[in-house]
Amino acid sequence: MKIALINENSQAAKNEMVYNTLKSVVEPMGHTVVNYGMYTAEDEHQLTYVQNGILAAVLLNSGAADYVITGCGTGEGAMLACNSFPQVLCGHIESPLDAYLFSQVNDGNCVALPFAENFGWGGELNLTYIFEKLFCAPGGGGYPKERVVPEQRNKKILDEVKKVTHRDILFILKELDQELVKGALSGEKFKDHFFADCKDENIAACVKEILA
Repeated sequence: MKIALINENSQAAKNEMVYNTLKSVVEPMGHTVVNYGMYTAEDEHQLTYVQNGILAAVLLNSGAADYVITGCGTGEGAMLACNSFPQVLCGHIESPLDAYLFSQVNDGNCVALPFAENFGWGGELNLTYIFEKLFCAPGGGGYPKERVVPEQRNKKILDEVKKVTHRDILFILKELDQELVKGALSGEKFKDHFFADCKDENIAACVKEILA
């Protein structure tokens, strides 16, 4: 699994710590982590939590990433932004229990974490335990076990609902404010990471046009 990390401007100073923590947990599981920044609070290119949602949607819809780890001060804004887009199912995660249940019950492909709220002494330990429980088993396994069948059924229903309530990502990218979208896709290492991993030629062409 290719896991993308995205940080917005208010919590960019934590990027290196989050990246190293995530890698230490998931790389032994066989997953790969790609860091899309922001890398430091002083980065010339700044991302808002709304742009986190745009970037996450481009990565997931194009197949450039299989999973996105993102967040903001509270995690709420990033979660709302991500869930504004098709094929993105983002959970707001504060604890290892949240992580496990979101993975097993909701089987999403994105999480938004609070990198400021309640992030004090031991914050990096909580992140470690969250990442461990998020990826300790294949998603959608169900919990408790007697609820597996209805939970998997409800996930399929939700996926079908999202297909109706969300338009194709190509239409969305073209109709959003182009400077907003361009800002989301102009990170220092975005082109190197994205075009190497993108699996959708139409989305790749759209992104090239936006960045031109």
